[in-house]
Amino acid sequence: MSSRPTHHDPTERSFTEADLSRLAGARSFARGQGYLSDVAELSATEDRITATVYGSEPYQVVLLLAGPRLTGSCDCPYGQDGHFCKHCVAVGLTALDQRDDLPRLRAETTRRAQTLDDWLDSLDRDQLRELLREQLATDADLHRRLELRAAAAGSDTPAVRAQILRLLDTRPFEQYGVVDRRDAAGYAAQLTEAALAIRALATTEDLEAVTLAETAINAIGEAAERIDDSDGELSHAAEEMAQAHLEACRRLCPDPVRTAEWLATHLLGDWSHLPELDPADYRDILGETGWAELRRLAHEAHRSHPSGWTERYVLESVLKADGKVDELVAALSTDLQPNGSTHLAIALQLDRAGRRDEAVTWAERGLSETGTALPRDRRLIEFLAHRYEEAGRLTDLVRVRRDDFRHHGTLTAYRSLRTACWAADCWPTERPRALDLLHSTALEEHTGRLPHTGPVLIEALLDDGDTETAWKTAPSVSTTPAQWVRLADAVREQHPADALPVYLRAITPLKQQTGDPVYARMTELLLSARACHRALGTEPEFTHYLAALRADQKRKRNLMRRLDEHGL
Repeated sequence: MSSRPTHHDPTERSFTEADLSRLAGARSFARGQGYLSDVAELSATEDRITATVYGSEPYQVVLLLAGPRLTGSCDCPYGQDGHFCKHCVAVGLTALDQRDDLPRLRAETTRRAQTLDDWLDSLDRDQLRELLREQLATDADLHRRLELRAAAAGSDTPAVRAQILRLLDTRPFEQYGVVDRRDAAGYAAQLTEAALAIRALATTEDLEAVTLAETAINAIGEAAERIDDSDGELSHAAEEMAQAHLEACRRLCPDPVRTAEWLATHLLGDWSHLPELDPADYRDILGETGWAELRRLAHEAHRSHPSGWTERYVLESVLKADGKVDELVAALSTDLQPNGSTHLAIALQLDRAGRRDEAVTWAERGLSETGTALPRDRRLIEFLAHRYEEAGRLTDLVRVRRDDFRHHGTLTAYRSLRTACWAADCWPTERPRALDLLHSTALEEHTGRLPHTGPVLIEALLDDGDTETAWKTAPSVSTTPAQWVRLADAVREQHPADALPVYLRAITPLKQQTGDPVYARMTELLLSARACHRALGTEPEFTHYLAALRADQKRKRNLMRRLDEHGL
């Protein structure tokens, strides 16, 4: 089967067979093709496709389209381990084969949902109560959830506390002291239920809702290190709990100083990353008294440990919310990082406050005070270059780009220098010096570069469109095979006789390899080699070479098929 989009409309979310193969791997993809006849009950909405696959037992499959990204889940054992299994492949392939029918399936799903809503709306209170009781008799999980909400709504605080503490306990989900990915979603669902109960309790004006939310946030932070949150379920539930705490605080107005102390303890604690609380969200809740206490605690923590990342972050957050730029600059400047990141943070704060000259001064200081032993924070360079460009300080712009290029010597730095010099109308003068530097680096025996990256000099010349110079320079430096092929592509029309050996050399090692990407690359190289032979009038030589290659590689059926498709 060929790779086909799910829908004809390019604005709709879609995926291809290649996506399914990439997610599942060759083995599961091949096995999934054998389950197409076992797919049933296919339904679709705008962002998901669901179906039942009748394998050794019925398995429920959900394919979710989040923008351009496809994910899949299945309740088979392999799928529960987080893999895109053969059942997901079968559902995806079925959806592709029935792509013309998906609009009808979507409409049918919407119609069924509307029919259910209309029916529920038609039932009176007694009928709905009876229906719910029938469900409660068979669904223990729903019974437990509604029981908790009833206790919260009735302000049965002891019962709510006992239930929430049970929901916070990770032990039922743990194996060997950790909660794996499969069970993290179940624990996260319990946390979401606890957050809903706290919200309900808060509506009864019970201040215990705040305390319970704080207990839950503490428990989440402590448990986070033991939970595999690869799917982000725990993080989402933690945010729900943080929001429940905020709402409870706004509604119930707890003691501001005590709340400030709790917030500082959480922010400065070992587990403060989950959930992430922003002090600014509590500014109105704490009032002047509580906020002053939080600011005092943040300053005290920073003085005790000025190099601590957490202490600095908390103080920054408080001072940012306060709008106290000078205090923030003073706090940040007590521990300037050697890569210039702190100088950048100060420059950004001053820039946001409209103090642009001071911001530029701090950025310039950052460049002058950062050494060459550690890589500079590139954002500092970009900030300063942008400000110079805005101010029309083109000489300074070229200077900072030149300095960055000399420090790093990357293709990105070369391009940035070139753009700056174009603006300042000095590239013809600057380019020879830049290329000399790259040439000196390329000639060094030990450049520290990975073997497959090759000299930046060749990349820069190609990027400039100076293919002739690049071709002449390549033999004198450590040019990689990939660079040689790109060079051959660039000069093939002018120098087919020189480009041909490059393609043939690149094909040789691929003969010992397998896999569709290898076959695709080999086909591209053969097409290029054929173009060289045609330009040289030596097509019989290529015919002989290709016949020998096909005879040598005849066992690779996918390669043979691909060569046939391209007339090779």
